[in-house]
Amino acid sequence: MEHFDIIIVGGGPIGIACGLEAKKNGLSYIIIEKGTIVNSLFNYPVNMQFFSSSDLLEIDHIPFISNEAKPKRNEALEYYRRIVTSNELKINLFEQVETVNKVDTGFVIVTDKQKYNASNVIIATGFYDIPNLLNIPGEKLDKVSHYYKDPHFYASQKLAVIGGSNSAIDAALECYRKGAEVTLIIREPEVGQRVKYWVRPDIINRIEEGSIKAYFNSNVTEILPDKIKVHTPQGTIEIPNDFVLALTGYRPNFTFLEKVGIQLSEDEKRLPQYNQDTMETNIEGLYLAGVICGGMETHKWFIENSRIHAPMIINAIKAKK
Repeated sequence: MEHFDIIIVGGGPIGIACGLEAKKNGLSYIIIEKGTIVNSLFNYPVNMQFFSSSDLLEIDHIPFISNEAKPKRNEALEYYRRIVTSNELKINLFEQVETVNKVDTGFVIVTDKQKYNASNVIIATGFYDIPNLLNIPGEKLDKVSHYYKDPHFYASQKLAVIGGSNSAIDAALECYRKGAEVTLIIREPEVGQRVKYWVRPDIINRIEEGSIKAYFNSNVTEILPDKIKVHTPQGTIEIPNDFVLALTGYRPNFTFLEKVGIQLSEDEKRLPQYNQDTMETNIEGLYLAGVICGGMETHKWFIENSRIHAPMIINAIKAKK
């Protein structure tokens, strides 16, 4: 097996940033990504616009030029893809890391295709792969999805959108404008305060005028082939329904982190243990980078404030060498 100074698990923006930093510092590395380049961004809704401006999404001071101040998904895909290809980063795509085991000389990493040896491992896997489930009857019906892609699919359909954050609100507005009959079910008393400031007034206006029906302080209790049951402050109601978008957030792969041996807090936040100066976990030589550092607090870390993890980690590795 070939030996690397660093194995980087995850080929998102922060994993790419770590690869760039390793290459600049003459460290042997490889990025292992289970899907395509920036796989999570690829699976974002087709019309998604970032909350951050393009300069805040830049890595390694490589300019990100977008048509508007806040870039869209397709522009981000092109930006990160060009970084990978123009810098000839070593990245293995569509390869799933299965185990990371600590050994005397470093780590043995086993994927669904081969084994690797490495002195250090960086886990930069994000949190977009595992949805927060509702755990209610009917959630496994084909009409239910925890991911939203394109509003055209829901044209002329009765659509229930569950959630009150950015993803749910974007989906509700886009689908409404493509002719869907949209119902929002939000467990909070109002639309989330973190919804993009230029979008929040739009959804509030659509609700107030009756274009989109919204139930606050409410929860879906059962999903049936032709309707949903919703518990509201006024009691349980039934709503005719064709499709459900359960956009209730996502979580890191805690099972994988625990399998690797990373300690997690025992409270609901499930915060992984790491040194805030070096990003090294409780396992020597194993580092965390990016949004995965926030555990269930997925709103704490973004590309713009976690891109600094790459130089922090590489500097820590160099200091040891």
